[in-house]
Amino acid sequence: MTDHQWELLCRIVAGEAVETPPVGFIIDSPWLPGWHGVSTLSYYASDRAWLEANLNAVESFPEVMFIPGFWSEFGMCTEPSAFGAKCSWETDALPHAHRVITEAARAGEIAKPDVRRDGLLPFVIERLAGAQPAMREAGHEIRFAVSRGPLNIASFLMGTTEFLLALYTEREACEALLKTITDFVVDWIGYQKERFDTIDAVLVLDDIVGFVGEEDYLQFAHPYLERIFQSFPFSVKAFHNDAKGLVCAPHLSGAGINLFNFAFEHGLDEMRALCGEEVTLWGNLPPRDTLAAQSPDEVRAAAADMVRGCTDPRRVLFSCGGGMPPDVRSEQLRAFVEGCRQEG
Repeated sequence: MTDHQWELLCRIVAGEAVETPPVGFIIDSPWLPGWHGVSTLSYYASDRAWLEANLNAVESFPEVMFIPGFWSEFGMCTEPSAFGAKCSWETDALPHAHRVITEAARAGEIAKPDVRRDGLLPFVIERLAGAQPAMREAGHEIRFAVSRGPLNIASFLMGTTEFLLALYTEREACEALLKTITDFVVDWIGYQKERFDTIDAVLVLDDIVGFVGEEDYLQFAHPYLERIFQSFPFSVKAFHNDAKGLVCAPHLSGAGINLFNFAFEHGLDEMRALCGEEVTLWGNLPPRDTLAAQSPDEVRAAAADMVRGCTDPRRVLFSCGGGMPPDVRSEQLRAFVEGCRQEG
């Protein structure tokens, strides 16, 4: 993220009105390799392919904020690998992290990893460190620490169905597991900040938060999100949950979150009413069925309608409802930006 983009993002999160509707997307391995023309496996395995793909994106769309920007990641395998998860890789598909917890009653016995040494985490850090000079030459800095959230990580360690069932059958073990994972996430974010002092933001991603009701959210999600987000005095505290977001929305500000990327099923005005004025909304065009599937003209019109239909554009970062999906072409992305700007 450039200095200008970072300053603009901070202004938006602070509630300042800006002249041009701001546009920002989460981009990572589901989209970048195919768009750039390399295999998914090459994107993970080659520092050069990873760097060139990210440089291509920021140079092709300088008017777009790509968040977190130069995301050093290995799909959903990044954090589970630190807990010992076996990772299976494909040439042109996302990797898979296998379960490591087979007995729900013993879930709380898992040990907290060392974020400096375990799994793929050292490779995440060294990739960023090695690429930092090239990033700076291109005018970008490392602004965000990034981690999957506690429920998301737990679902990979146990299996999604098994974890959700265990919330009811083995509550104490699940709470112990979530506490260990939360301690790990705080360590992991802190270590990223320790290595890169330009970091002043965090992005936590946890779709499993959208799989539970409010009572379970307040017991099994909110306290752990609150601990993570309130452990750091960052200017931007972003949360991604593109499953159902209505349950968590009223509680996000209380957890310390000030930027929310949510599911496209929820309108901007509806989400504003739930989140309150303190949370910047980040969305909300359908990612697959509109941004990826429709023609540039249709995308342009849909983006214009989105901006036009937003009652108060302050504290709004226009995007799709989730991360950038596969198969979005440059023409569609440019049309999105044009549609937002014609209503600005």
